[in-house]
Amino acid sequence: MEKHLSSQFDAELSAISTRVLEMGGLVESQVVQAVWALANFSSDVAAQVISTEERVNQLEVEIDRDLSTIIARRQPTARDLRLLIAVSKTIGNLERVGDEAARIARTVERLVNTGVSSRLRLPVSDVTFESQLAAALLRKALDAFARLDAQQALEVIKQDNEIDAEFDGLMRKLITYMMEDPRTISASIDLVFVAKAIERVGDHAKNLAEQIIYIVKGTDVRHNPLDVVESVVR
Repeated sequence: MEKHLSSQFDAELSAISTRVLEMGGLVESQVVQAVWALANFSSDVAAQVISTEERVNQLEVEIDRDLSTIIARRQPTARDLRLLIAVSKTIGNLERVGDEAARIARTVERLVNTGVSSRLRLPVSDVTFESQLAAALLRKALDAFARLDAQQALEVIKQDNEIDAEFDGLMRKLITYMMEDPRTISASIDLVFVAKAIERVGDHAKNLAEQIIYIVKGTDVRHNPLDVVESVVR
């Protein structure tokens, strides 16, 4: 009987993990599409990103509800409880990634509607490169979640610094654009918010990685210096 209950519990955990990865795939796609919409000034693709937000929000609510049900019914302990708590935090981070993608998409719609794309030279390619780094980092974090790979999660935490560096460089470039041509100020400010949204995607990928280490190692590594995180993973 106990083995039967354990098998049921494992099946429930597996089903939840699958849905988390489904949610992760959706928000990753949102980020890629949002930046494609920016690079190509496509309001149609931007609208698709915004419409996906409803499904992402729905998944968050459904997974949270299932987690509450499992905790109430199974009363899990130790590693299983850590997994459920971490999953709850993970889907919160994924939902916020979807929010950032939708924010980028709304900015694209605004830029297209004001006709900025046809008038001004803007460093959109730099924003695109930053977004590629962030999307790759998110994908890596989701892969680490799927395999509960603490070593790969550690790599995600390390690589978040690359996105921060890209963001800082882009800020300097946008300030130069605005100083040289005041006509770019409004659109450049929009790109500042886009770049910040992408940086936050990297931050959320890092948060996911920290949750994976918590699941695997049982240690909360948030707000710790990198050498401490490395010692936990080793």
